[in-house]
Amino acid sequence: MEESIRIRDREELCALSPVTSAPIRHHVFVCNGKSCTSNDSAEVKEAFEVELKARGMLVGKASKGKNPAGSVVLTDCSSVGFCAIGAAVLVYPDGIWYAQVRASDVHEIIESHLVGGRVVERLALLRVSTEHNPARAE
Repeated sequence: MEESIRIRDREELCALSPVTSAPIRHHVFVCNGKSCTSNDSAEVKEAFEVELKARGMLVGKASKGKNPAGSVVLTDCSSVGFCAIGAAVLVYPDGIWYAQVRASDVHEIIESHLVGGRVVERLALLRVSTEHNPARAE
């Protein structure tokens, strides 16, 4: 098997991956596990993609209708553990896990949370602390 060539020059790596210079504020994960898929997670992700593109917020290649200087990365992910009450959507770095999200909820999540900084409480099931909390020695 041929060994892959590793690029060691940081500037060259960044040039190949423009996301490294984007002003990213949020990373949105949409679960595509089996149960979330049966709860229309593909439609939820599509709704995020359509609206984030329309707002110029979705990070990615301009040739794909995205914005190299966008502020939101959108990613599919595997099961996050509560797919039975999916579709599940995770928003980082805020550590908010939304449950039972439908495509019709996406506008509110974008407008309230991603733009306005206000969690959509009716959908927020779990908050994962983003604070580093090292164990304390006694």
